[in-house]
Amino acid sequence: MNDSTLMIRLGDLVEQAPKRRRARISAREAFRSLWPLARVWRPRLVLAALCLLVSSACDVAIVAVFSYVTDHVLTKGDLGLVWMPAAVWLGLAAVEGLATFAGSYTLSWVGENFLRRLRDRTFHHLQQLSPDFFESRPTGDLVERLTSDVDAIEGLVVTTPVTVVTCAANTLFFACAALSVRWDLALLTFAAAPLFWLAARVFSKRIRSASRAERDGNGALTAAIEESLANMTLVQAYNRQDTQGAKVHRESVAWMGAVIRQYRLSYAYGPLSTLVETVCLLSVIVAGAWEITSGRLTLGGLLAFSAYLGYLYPQIQSLGSVQLSLASSTAAAERVLEILETKPSVRDPHPHPQTPAATPTRTRTQEQGQVQMQAQPRPVVPGPRARGVVSFDRVGFTYPGTRRPILDDVSFTAWPGQLVLVAGPSGAGKSTVAKLLLRLYDPSTGIVLLDGQDIARLPLSRLRDTVTLVPQETMVFDASIGENIAYGRPGASFEAIRRAAADADLDAFVSSLPDGYDTPVGQRGRLLSGGQRQRLAIARALVRDTPVLVLDEPTTGLDAESTARVMAPLKRLMADRTTFLITHDARLAAQADAFLSIEHGGLVAPATLGLRSRV
Repeated sequence: MNDSTLMIRLGDLVEQAPKRRRARISAREAFRSLWPLARVWRPRLVLAALCLLVSSACDVAIVAVFSYVTDHVLTKGDLGLVWMPAAVWLGLAAVEGLATFAGSYTLSWVGENFLRRLRDRTFHHLQQLSPDFFESRPTGDLVERLTSDVDAIEGLVVTTPVTVVTCAANTLFFACAALSVRWDLALLTFAAAPLFWLAARVFSKRIRSASRAERDGNGALTAAIEESLANMTLVQAYNRQDTQGAKVHRESVAWMGAVIRQYRLSYAYGPLSTLVETVCLLSVIVAGAWEITSGRLTLGGLLAFSAYLGYLYPQIQSLGSVQLSLASSTAAAERVLEILETKPSVRDPHPHPQTPAATPTRTRTQEQGQVQMQAQPRPVVPGPRARGVVSFDRVGFTYPGTRRPILDDVSFTAWPGQLVLVAGPSGAGKSTVAKLLLRLYDPSTGIVLLDGQDIARLPLSRLRDTVTLVPQETMVFDASIGENIAYGRPGASFEAIRRAAADADLDAFVSSLPDGYDTPVGQRGRLLSGGQRQRLAIARALVRDTPVLVLDEPTTGLDAESTARVMAPLKRLMADRTTFLITHDARLAAQADAFLSIEHGGLVAPATLGLRSRV
């Protein structure tokens, strides 16, 4: 490799690095973007707010009853006078308890349903993004965005609006009650209210920065742990436990620093608010004592006034705390909106709902800056089975974020029943052919045709139901053997599953297991050998039964005997299908009907070499 080649590849790596994170947005912008997902439960939110307001009104009434009992019952010492106020007090307490339960439960119900909907919506959107999005972002960080970040957004969209309304109304309730007792003392104590707001405003800016750093650090730590656990065999085999431990330690220290900074700011705000509240209450008590000695205020009045202030200041403090919680929630919203605002590089010309969370669609537009409600078209009715004629017409392709084209002016046609061997050096673009055929990417120039139709005009579901990919890395889910095979065709009968397993030379092994096809394979198929996982993947492709088949390096690292054992079921899979065999294995060239050699982005041989029409 010469220096110029190295510089090109290093430049490509730099360009493929993750994009700079989303520009910061205000809490209002974040709310407007995400509110449509919660709008359907607006009546329940109104009900929750009303219930919580009823609870606060009961508190005001209870304090008034307490004041009456102090001045008109306790001072006279007549036990007969206490029963009526006691009954009213008990009734108000019962109503307050029921209203608090109903309001809190309804608010929590809406919050959890909003989280479910947002998480489903975000995950559905993630599944539409192209492979380069996932290649440039750690899996652990994406997991954090789908879990803890989504959880934090609930406060921004659901809890905070109700909290603001109820706290504002409660502040008005208790302020009016305090004014009714002694308006001059009330106005004196109200002067401290701006101090809560000012403190919250100062702290919220710093907490938002700390919250974003904490969430980024948490994502980086999760990604480091996930990577180490996924490659634990290699870590142990190479004796690199100390290296991975040091990496996790560095991320843990960085995250801990952000968390401690966040705690320091949050814990400083609470005592500061309490200090201001205590000074105000003590001032009221001193002034009230002076008023009592002067005969201008009763003991019950002073106690009621102090109680009203005791309720009032927490409400004012809660309004200030809203700014702090919004700062943390907005930082989480920025990270989730980065996902939702990433546009898929491949768009379905005929979209249809695939999950309940995808209906209705919500798209973010630059003009309005918010998530828009948009009805989905009806599901596309499946068309007739494709023949499987695949054509590349002057196709060129450059991966996003790079300058060097991976394919340039590639043209060929493959017919049903043909085995087309695609060869070439690493990085020449062999696997890119499969990605373009599946529309994981769209070509930069030219078009890809299936049975003479531009695949960009076909529904993605129909196109991908026409093509079966057997990737180089055997991918297995943590489920039973039967479920993994049926993944190729949901709803496949047991007979179809077993027939596919038999054609893949897997049935004899499965039948020897105590639980047969119900045997779990473990995470990533760890309970199966490499060959068994490979045959399971072939059985999954067989049960899928599509007219186009793409085999990506199915014999890599296998000797002649193992290659023959793998190719035997693959030949049954390739029968009457248009098959692309991507391989470095020169031993397979003799079995091919056509040979495509891709080097430096183009075909070395003429495009029609060895490709013949079969009806």
